[in-house]
Amino acid sequence: AGADTVKRAVELDLASRFQESLVCYQEGIDLLLQVVKGTGRRPGEGDGGRGVWRPFKKKETSFLSDGKYHKQIRIEENATGFSYEKLFQEYLTEIVSEVWVEDPYIRHVHQLYNFLRFCEMLVKGPCKVKTIHLLTSYDEGSGRNQQISGLEEIQQSLGNYGVTLNIAFSSSIHDREIRFNNGWMIKIGRGLDYFKKPQGRFSIGYCDFDLRPCHETTVDVFHTKHTKKM
Repeated sequence: AGADTVKRAVELDLASRFQESLVCYQEGIDLLLQVVKGTGRRPGEGDGGRGVWRPFKKKETSFLSDGKYHKQIRIEENATGFSYEKLFQEYLTEIVSEVWVEDPYIRHVHQLYNFLRFCEMLVKGPCKVKTIHLLTSYDEGSGRNQQISGLEEIQQSLGNYGVTLNIAFSSSIHDREIRFNNGWMIKIGRGLDYFKKPQGRFSIGYCDFDLRPCHETTVDVFHTKHTKKM
C-alpha cells in the first residue's frame, strides 16, 4: 500500500497537482516507515535484495493517521457497482449546500446526461444543495450550440427545485475535481465520464448506473482540512 501511494504521489506531482501529491507522499512514506519498524529490517534485507514492499492491487485504500485523510478507489476495467450514489453518497452530509464541479468534458450528449444524473443525485438529498458551480470547456466542434442549450435546460430545471446552477467556461481547464462545502474533495481521473457506452438502449445498465460497466480509472478523496493551496 505504501509503494502504491508513493507511485500515485509521483503521478500527481507530474500532473502538477501538488496539494494532492504532498498528502500522498506523506502517507506513502509513513506507511513504508511503519513496515520498516514492524519488521525491524531495512528494505531488501531477507528478500534477496528485491525489497520488502511489493505493490498489490486493492479496490479501495484508506489512510486515517496523524490527522490526515486520503481515500483511494481503483475502478477496474468493466467493473460495475460504481454509480454516482455509491461513489459520493457518504460525503453528501446534510450540511452540504454548495457544490463545485470542474470537468472539461461536459460537452457531448452522454456527458450532459452524466452531469444531469449527478445533479439529480444532489437534488434527492439527504444534502440540501442550493448552489452548483460548473466549470467546463466549450465543445470545439459543431456541437457547441447543443452543449449550451443542454446546460441551460439543466439550469432551468434545477431552478424549479430551488437550486441555482452557475455555468462558466474555460479554455485552459484540465483537472477534474468535485468539491463540497463540507470540505470533501473528490478527484476522478476520467471526471464524471467513467461509464462505458451501453450495448443498446434496452440492455441492462442503460438506466441503472450501478449495473453499467466502467472504464478503468482512479478516484482520490481528500479533505481540504489536510491540503494546502499551492
